[in-house]
Amino acid sequence: MRKTALSRRSLLGSALGLAIPGMAWLDAAHAQDFKMGLLVPGSVAEEGWNRIAYDALKRVEKELGAKVSYVELPENPAAFEKAFRDYASQGYQVVLGHGFQFQDAARSAAEDFPDTVFLISSSSIREGRVIGLNTDASQPFYLMGAIAAKMGKGAGLVGGMEIPPIAQAFEGFVNGARSVNPKFPLSKIYIGSFTDASAAKEASRSMISQGADFVIPNANTAGLGVIQAVREAGPQYNTFSVYSDYTQAAPDNILGTFIADYGQGIVRIVSGIRNGEVPNTNVAFGLKDTDVIRFTFNDKAVRSVSADLRKYIEAVSAKIAAGEIRTRAT
Repeated sequence: MRKTALSRRSLLGSALGLAIPGMAWLDAAHAQDFKMGLLVPGSVAEEGWNRIAYDALKRVEKELGAKVSYVELPENPAAFEKAFRDYASQGYQVVLGHGFQFQDAARSAAEDFPDTVFLISSSSIREGRVIGLNTDASQPFYLMGAIAAKMGKGAGLVGGMEIPPIAQAFEGFVNGARSVNPKFPLSKIYIGSFTDASAAKEASRSMISQGADFVIPNANTAGLGVIQAVREAGPQYNTFSVYSDYTQAAPDNILGTFIADYGQGIVRIVSGIRNGEVPNTNVAFGLKDTDVIRFTFNDKAVRSVSADLRKYIEAVSAKIAAGEIRTRAT
């Protein structure tokens, strides 16, 4: 893809000390010269967490007329910081690191580039020009937990790494389940990877063998292993799509989908930055932001959520959006 080639070429040129045509510093006051870079921990080719950021970047390009570029990176903090510095030195006014793991690298790079705004997905930071964009996944996960406790015998949670946004999402699930049944059996495991679908599948199988009939992923592309394990276990086992719609991968088993229209939120924030309005606090998207976060049901699941339970969940969702229910401690 052209944007991938552009990103890798520009970063390589910076590493070698070469001048790359079209990458010189441009004044932020000129909207037509506004540039945004994206760092993703893996590939944007597959549906899921990284694809969400790529789609957001393309919306910034289309709706704001920005020049955009992205780079796919391994899980390597040194590579993160170098990529931030490369983009900032090339005059990018905004660079988005898509994941909490980019936070420390952005803080370090920002010290030398006061004219660049560094946005960090799944973060609550606000230091200088480093601003966290936190989609509060604990809120839709609270709804999933309530459904699981209403319909199931036990639930397992499979996370990629034990980092704050995933731990907070799981806290929401636990609180949602316990709001229905304080003794509802729950277990969780972190596989230490966002790409190892095999590890996620094995963890899910283990949870199923121990009595869980709901297993829910929060592990980027590794989460596909959870969906595979649930599908293979049979239609009496259930899960949810997280961040993107994977319903076609297990239409009998997936009861609902949590979609984060991150692009809408990103366009809103980046548009403000382009106009000189840099947020003075971290940005938190929740169920109140109906243009960003949506939770929908799958009517074709074998054990689809009943009409009565849907009404209950919709009422809970409204209370969360209104601030009447807290889904996590902090």
